[in-house]
Amino acid sequence: MTNKTILLTSACLASLLAAHPAFAQSSPETSTTSDPQQAETIVVYATNSSRQTQSVSASVIALAAPGISPLKAIERLPGVNFQSADALGNYEWSTRISVRGFNQTQMGFTLDGVPLGDMSYGNHNGLHISRAIISENIARVDLSQGAGALGTASTSNLGGTLQFTSKSAGEDFGGQVNLSSGSDSLARAYGRLDTGTLDALGGGRAALSFATTRQDKWKGVGEQNQDQINLSYVQLIGAAKLTAAYNWSDRAENDYQDLSLEMIRRLGYKWDNVSGNYALANRLADIANNRGETGAAVTNAGAGTTYPSPITRVDDAYFDASGLRKDHLAYLKLETPLTAKVDLSAKIYHHANEGQGIWFTPYVATPLGAPDGNGSPITAPAPLSVRTTEYDIARTGLTAALAIDAGAHQVSTGIWVETNQFDQARRFYGLARAANNRPSLDFMTNPFFTQWAYQFDTTTLQFWVQDNWSVNDDLTVNLGFKSVQVTNEVATVTINNAAPTSSNGITGKLRTSQAFLPQAGFTYDLAPTSQLFGTLSRNVAAYVSAATAGPFASRNQANVDEVARSLDPEESTTAELGWRVRGDGYQASLAAYAVRFENRLLAVSQGAGIVGNAPVLSNVGAVNSLGLEMAGVYQVSDDLDLFGSVTWNQSEYADNVVNRAGTIIAATKGKKVVNTPEILVKGEIAYDNGTVFAKLGASYTGERFFTYLNDKANGQVDAYTLAEITLGYRFEDASLLKGVEAQLNITNASDEAYVSTIGSNGFGNSGDSQTLLAGAPRQMVFTLKKAF
Repeated sequence: MTNKTILLTSACLASLLAAHPAFAQSSPETSTTSDPQQAETIVVYATNSSRQTQSVSASVIALAAPGISPLKAIERLPGVNFQSADALGNYEWSTRISVRGFNQTQMGFTLDGVPLGDMSYGNHNGLHISRAIISENIARVDLSQGAGALGTASTSNLGGTLQFTSKSAGEDFGGQVNLSSGSDSLARAYGRLDTGTLDALGGGRAALSFATTRQDKWKGVGEQNQDQINLSYVQLIGAAKLTAAYNWSDRAENDYQDLSLEMIRRLGYKWDNVSGNYALANRLADIANNRGETGAAVTNAGAGTTYPSPITRVDDAYFDASGLRKDHLAYLKLETPLTAKVDLSAKIYHHANEGQGIWFTPYVATPLGAPDGNGSPITAPAPLSVRTTEYDIARTGLTAALAIDAGAHQVSTGIWVETNQFDQARRFYGLARAANNRPSLDFMTNPFFTQWAYQFDTTTLQFWVQDNWSVNDDLTVNLGFKSVQVTNEVATVTINNAAPTSSNGITGKLRTSQAFLPQAGFTYDLAPTSQLFGTLSRNVAAYVSAATAGPFASRNQANVDEVARSLDPEESTTAELGWRVRGDGYQASLAAYAVRFENRLLAVSQGAGIVGNAPVLSNVGAVNSLGLEMAGVYQVSDDLDLFGSVTWNQSEYADNVVNRAGTIIAATKGKKVVNTPEILVKGEIAYDNGTVFAKLGASYTGERFFTYLNDKANGQVDAYTLAEITLGYRFEDASLLKGVEAQLNITNASDEAYVSTIGSNGFGNSGDSQTLLAGAPRQMVFTLKKAF
């Protein structure tokens, strides 16, 4: 550990020892405001929550760099391990969040109660939060590190849940304009207009927002761009409230090159694709073909067989790669009292998505006569082609809940129903040798080959009921359960440019059905300012319906049939016990947890990610996790707050991976779970006197493994410490600048060189692999804000 790491980590620990976090008087499921005495740094809802549940408010997000991913904004919370290769945390190929040993695809995510799926890059049942809503329009983010609320609309939340709440249309006329500029040619604009209550609309009110972001990659050649529009409308109808929302996003981002430890040692953290040199990309593919490394029959003797230094293999650098996503998300929500004791909330929603994951691949050459982007035949083809994974989602759902006030018993019950049609295809597009005629940030058209195309239909039904029982003035007990039934069906559309046959197509149906998944918890007030809490819950994760992940990813009928006969869905049991306390100027929380994760599904990747080989899926045993989480905030004065958190986690595989004969394939028993640091330390000093504001934050992330057998030499990345700085000034005089706010954000202020994301191309049993992404260096963003 470097001296810089020791100093920054010591600062975090000092903040924690001096500080303790806050808790308010209501649960995150019902509250919309925080205790006015709380510091803005962190909010922990406690009194009515039997779970470890914490929140980040809009004011905290506003102090971060504009356009930041809300996931990155909550990385300060205990137990949260967040990684991304870009400074804002929005680059989806690299974005990863894990909590208590569970990765992103094993958590639950919602926006205003609308399910976002598992937010995986594969994009099969939802969308990423950075596309679902503009970050400035988020009012609050609630994190349950362990068991989420029973009513959470998710079938992947084995671990924690993240619930995002948007800002409602304001009752008063007003608006906001933010203009940002920064490192790597960052240019961002955000605007919002609230109409206020309009008599002409019967008291309705609306809000319209837009955001546009343009930024170059921090290394290599490429851009990461996004345009968004958010529209919301609120109408009061007597005692009822009707809310409508529509969110549109168009995101196009160039990828960074995936790295291995060997590549980092040989080529450095700043090594990237050769996107600015198309001739070199052709030459590298020619050399690979001449060496027989790609399996392509096309050769070019003039290129030779020796790679130009420092490149030593074809996978060192590809020409280009990108991710394109277009989303439409809308919902209509009704909240109304049915009687003096019964309230109804119901919501219908629809999500449509079109996406392409693009890789310029040297493993498939363009054939003579293949169509170019305009449909014309290519007469001089390149030894490259464009490989896409294409996504189309059309999902519609309904959530409804009843809240019944029965005195000492507060009973709630609800349902969630969703139908999702997900179309996925793998296609190849032609390239000419002379020049690249297919911009990587445009959707590809006119393929020369469709390797496969499938349609997946998923139906979800979830029911839940809970009784929140006030036993006496000090003790509250909640008891409930949920029932889950998810049906996954697959139909083959195309195989190798033709209609499927009985020998190469796949069909099948899988069902996840659990009638009783209980949750029990309690809160007990030791004193007016001190409280114990605890919960025990059982959860199940539905199978993934996709051709690149989950049971259907083998794309083989025999394997699909075997999976249907022998596979069990993943399940988890979570127990946590905690204590909250607050006093004059300080607030604190301590939580301990134990998790049993069973029927773990392991998809073993086969070869380099760009090749696209089908993974093999199987149940491989259990995981045991134990941990402690401490967090706190201390209000030194009206202007100065200290915050700190420390997390210790021990997540280990409980079983070896064995084949059907009982032979050990991988001796994983007792090994640490991949991408799960044992220690996380966060610290923050925040100052705000109303005119001048500043914040210094630091976070330490411990060592992480990217091999299941925990190779220390070639399967582990080093610990690292990052620091972030915010400086700002609000103009309050009577000049033309009145109401203007200037803000400077500096990320990775110490310019640490480190590995951020691991597992971008999956995890292996042992040995180094090209599945790492370097973290962004120091970057700066300057923003001018004006509210009216």
